Amino acid sequence: MMRIGIVAGETSGDAIAADLILAIKKQYPNAVFEGIAGPKMKAAGCNALYDSERLAVMAITEVLRRLPELLNIRKSIATHFINNPPDVFIGVDAPDFNLALEKKLKSHHIPAIHYVSPSVWAWRQYRVKKIAKSVDLMLTLLPFEMEFYKKHHVPAKFVGHPMADEISFIDDKFPARALLQCENDTPIIALLPGSRYSEVQRLLPLMLDAAVYCYEKNNRVEFLLPAATDKLFEYIKKQVLEFGGDCKITVTQGDARSVMQAADVVLLASGTATLEAMLLNRPMVVTYKVSRTSYWIMKMLSNVDHVALPNFFSDDKPVPEYLQNDATKQNLGDALLNLLDDKSARDAMCEAFRENHQQLRQNASKKAAEAIFELIGKRKEI
Repeated sequence: MMRIGIVAGETSGDAIAADLILAIKKQYPNAVFEGIAGPKMKAAGCNALYDSERLAVMAITEVLRRLPELLNIRKSIATHFINNPPDVFIGVDAPDFNLALEKKLKSHHIPAIHYVSPSVWAWRQYRVKKIAKSVDLMLTLLPFEMEFYKKHHVPAKFVGHPMADEISFIDDKFPARALLQCENDTPIIALLPGSRYSEVQRLLPLMLDAAVYCYEKNNRVEFLLPAATDKLFEYIKKQVLEFGGDCKITVTQGDARSVMQAADVVLLASGTATLEAMLLNRPMVVTYKVSRTSYWIMKMLSNVDHVALPNFFSDDKPVPEYLQNDATKQNLGDALLNLLDDKSARDAMCEAFRENHQQLRQNASKKAAEAIFELIGKRKEI
């Protein structure tokens, strides 16, 4: 019987880990999984020692406030697996929690795998030394990540992205428009200010200003704005109502994917949503703003001059980015209107996106499972 320890944090990690569990069970139906799990992992058959939502902390103040609890959970999980060694331990995302746990387990001769690389190739590159000491294998979602780890002598395997397997190559906005009750011939811009309250507070006013700017230049354009949570839905609706203006902005409760599918162009905050928009083949403009201090620190620790994930696939950098002082309603509005009006610009961006989608479509969960089997097999031969 194969026994696997696994820890995932937040919603995205829960989904990726659940798919991996199902892929492993296809070959080893009696495999046993336990660790820190979300609802999808539990449904796939993982025994939860703790719920993954316990790891879902965002702002640094929240991390500090809950640090004793998080450290106690990590110590408890480490003790459990050291006393009951699994065949392998897999940390899915949540690098601040998982890498230290992986290092501890590895020191006790438990094979440690990390699935979903932190963005060490983009910023805080010094973390690669800690990663090298913490893992026996890094499973990467993006192809350029493997090259980075190879350069730094960290065992790594590119397995592709589960979202690329899930999202179809077929580009059809009309079913999503029917679902959201949008007219087929109306130009639509999706506004995605982020999934965290602090992000939305900072970016929503800017996006609403950009929406008005676009409407003043083209009064046919309409806007869709998805809210990631119930709390954000109420907040965003209130802000849109108070903002006023003649442009039509429809706030939806969740379903960001359908909103992006229905749109002609997307304006969104830098983050993982840019990857989803790319896989949906939606032309986009990316923006982000933080405090001056935070921006200065990020610039000091960054190894790159761009942030949108689609721009890391090639030197062409097809996606316009407007960050910090460049994030103005005019810059964002002009870039959005240019994409709406210029079919050749949209087509060129979408062609790059299709090539990237093909590159990421690798049957990721199956390849990740095979890499795990290979490592377990090698360790048992030693």
